[in-house]
Amino acid sequence: MPTHNKSALITGASRGIGRAAATAFAQAGYDLFLTCHRSLDMLEALALTLQETCAVRCQAIPADMGCEADVAQLFEKISCLDVLVNNAGMAHLGLLTDMTSQQWHRVLSVNLDSCFYTCRAAIPLMLSKHRGKIINVSSVWGAQGASMEVAYSASKGGMNAFTRALAKELAPSNIQVNAVACGVIDTSMNACLSAEELESLRQEIPADRLGTPEEAAQLILQLANAPSYLTGQIITMDGGWY
Repeated sequence: MPTHNKSALITGASRGIGRAAATAFAQAGYDLFLTCHRSLDMLEALALTLQETCAVRCQAIPADMGCEADVAQLFEKISCLDVLVNNAGMAHLGLLTDMTSQQWHRVLSVNLDSCFYTCRAAIPLMLSKHRGKIINVSSVWGAQGASMEVAYSASKGGMNAFTRALAKELAPSNIQVNAVACGVIDTSMNACLSAEELESLRQEIPADRLGTPEEAAQLILQLANAPSYLTGQIITMDGGWY
């Protein structure tokens, strides 16, 4: 059955910002490709709900976004793409001196290598249309750096540089590349923090609260619909924190 809807790939969509983004894009009429690594049952349930409530096509696809082979298999299912949202990511809290090489490489592969794999595969699909949007979900730590989160900070700093450089490369082809640098968002990624630590963070934020996944999703959707002259930007959403 043919469809004239725009299509979006959202990685890491089973929970948090990715799940909220999937809902926002479905409500806006996008057909969706959604990925997760481990929570396929949760993602399939979301896909079914979005199909039924928003009348869009929605595929739930298991994939380790830090694995080149998994991403290649994912794109075998995608023949047309308007928007790529690189949201899949992982955190690691601990001293750098206690971190193993395997842990370091895993954080970098999931958070940064994944952007290389997905963009390399998505760009030809966008070039064929002479348009496209690539949106990377970054963090304030990519610019500020965070103690006990060196690998995560390095990966997001790399994502910011990746965004700016790729935007310049693709601007002549009418493909825009931007990033959303989130502050503290109320997601399961912060589950490693105690209630006291979260309260301490809240007190540092001028908005006096944590951000919501829905707010991040709204900004991501706005970037997908932004003017084509907006590219190469790292847009911070942190309640005035930094």
